[in-house]
Amino acid sequence: MDYNNYQPLPQPQARQAAPQQSEWSLSTYMTKVMRKVYVKMFLGLLVTALTSFFVMSNQSVLLTLLQSRALLIGLCVGELALVFALSMAINKLNPAVATLMFYAYAVLNGVTLTPIFLVYTASSIGLTFLVTAGVFLAMSIYGYTTKSDLTKFGTYMVMALIGLIVCSIINIFWANSVMDWIISFAGVAIFVGLTAWDTQKIKQMAVETDEANAGKLATIGALSLYLDFINLFLYLLRLLGNRE
Repeated sequence: MDYNNYQPLPQPQARQAAPQQSEWSLSTYMTKVMRKVYVKMFLGLLVTALTSFFVMSNQSVLLTLLQSRALLIGLCVGELALVFALSMAINKLNPAVATLMFYAYAVLNGVTLTPIFLVYTASSIGLTFLVTAGVFLAMSIYGYTTKSDLTKFGTYMVMALIGLIVCSIINIFWANSVMDWIISFAGVAIFVGLTAWDTQKIKQMAVETDEANAGKLATIGALSLYLDFINLFLYLLRLLGNRE
C-alpha cells in the first residue's frame, strides 16, 4: 500500500536572505519554488497514469505482473528503497539525479497500481480522480494561505498514519469489512490533513532554502504531495469505486 511510502520532508539547508531583500522579492521567490513543486507533482502523476495505461494495454506485460508475486513484491521493495533513498540523501544528491529518482518512483508506482483497473470500473476511477483532485486542491490552497500554524496538527496526523498502518496490517489477517470501512474513512481524513500540512511545510521551507537548493526542495516537495494525492485517491476509491 502506498501509505507505507509516506515520508516527512527532510530539513533543507538554510537560505541566507540578504537584509535588504524586500518582502515582494521573497514572495516572488517562494511562489516560483511552489510552482516548481506543483509542476513536478503533476508530471509525476502523469508518468504514473501513462505507465499504468501502457501496462494495461500490453497483455504480456500485464500477465507477467499478475502471475508473478515475486515481481510485484520486488517492485514494491524498489518503491520503498527509492523513497527512503530520496528522502534521506536529498541534500547530497545532484538535482537532476533527485528528479530522475522521483520519476523512476512514479513509473514503479504506475506499474503496481495497474491492478486497480481490473478491480474497479473505468467510470468510477475517473470520478474518484476528479473528486480527489478537487479535495486535494482545496486543502493545498488552505495549507498555502492559512495563517494558522499546522505543525502540531501535522504531528497528530503522522501519529494517526502510524496507527492506520498498524490497523491495516491487522485487518489483512482479520478481514473485517466494518474495520475496512473505518480504515478507508480514516485514511481519507488523514491524507486530507496531511495535504494541508505538507503544503504549509513546503512553503515555509521555500522561504528558508537557498536558491541553489530550490530544485531539490521542489523534488522532495513534489514527492510528498504526490504521495498525499495518490493515497487520498486510493482511499476514496475504496469508498466510491464500483467494482467490475
